[in-house]
Amino acid sequence: MVFFAPAARALRLLAQPVPVGAAAAVAAAAQQCCWFHSTSVTGHGAEGAQTPPFAPASSPSASSTGELHVSVEPLAGPLEGVSVLSLTRAHARNAIGRQLLRELIDVLDVLRQERSTGCVIVRSTVPGVFCSGADLKERATMTHTETLEFVGTLRRTFSQVQALPMPTIAAIDGLALGGGAELALSTDMRIASQGAALAFPEARLGIIPGAGGTQRLPRLIGASRAKELCFTGRRVSAETAAQIGLVDHAVPEGRAYEKALELAKDIVKSAPLSLRMAKAAINHGMDTDSNTGMLLEDAYYSKLIHTKDRAEGLRAFSEDRQPEYTGE
Repeated sequence: MVFFAPAARALRLLAQPVPVGAAAAVAAAAQQCCWFHSTSVTGHGAEGAQTPPFAPASSPSASSTGELHVSVEPLAGPLEGVSVLSLTRAHARNAIGRQLLRELIDVLDVLRQERSTGCVIVRSTVPGVFCSGADLKERATMTHTETLEFVGTLRRTFSQVQALPMPTIAAIDGLALGGGAELALSTDMRIASQGAALAFPEARLGIIPGAGGTQRLPRLIGASRAKELCFTGRRVSAETAAQIGLVDHAVPEGRAYEKALELAKDIVKSAPLSLRMAKAAINHGMDTDSNTGMLLEDAYYSKLIHTKDRAEGLRAFSEDRQPEYTGE
């Protein structure tokens, strides 16, 4: 395998004494750099893509139920580069069952291989609800082993949402409860409209958040606030969520998706490779100490030096025009 300079530098760091956890972060940077070199941003090949975990073998398919629970649509025109992932299980308020989870895994696999996508919006097409959490009726039919397998797959799937290489936005027009709130937490940015509410009610059901909520929530709003929300299960309005940092924007009722489109349109004006490298640098840097984070930043920055998009950005600036990025 051929390594670019930053990848080689990151690998050399593994041989040096580093703080606890730093080696894993640097290794992740090296892996990102190597993957980046071996694939094209504008292609659709599966090279470098990871195999997603699968839901239990008994998962029904869309063909067996006659409807899709998850869909993805690439937008065009001024929103080219934006893809919209929609939850569409209307009759169950987007409750997360086997079929919805299977379809979400399949959609994430498509998005992970789609190198031309600059931003993904996660939204609901069901009025009044983003996602109501676990399908408790289906959950009641599972054995203890099946429950643990399902929750484990759900946790890994939401981690894959977080690990998507492009920026992601959750548009919350309605209720985001339990697993629905955890799905929103796995995106990079969250927008909630008036009338929306987020809650982690699992303790009222004799369990705890099991799809990453106990880890992502305190990292976002602090440990004490996260504990209060998990201990009480109380619902948080869009306004309060914005005040405590649980969401990034609170907007008028029914406007979350519109605001997400506006934000996504602004995001995709940036160079696609820069978006991916900036996200990777921030995500990996947050998991380690600041010194190692600086090394990661250097690795990701250096990866962009020889790209056509960097040259185009400098040329467009000097010519006082908008850049035309190609993702190369």
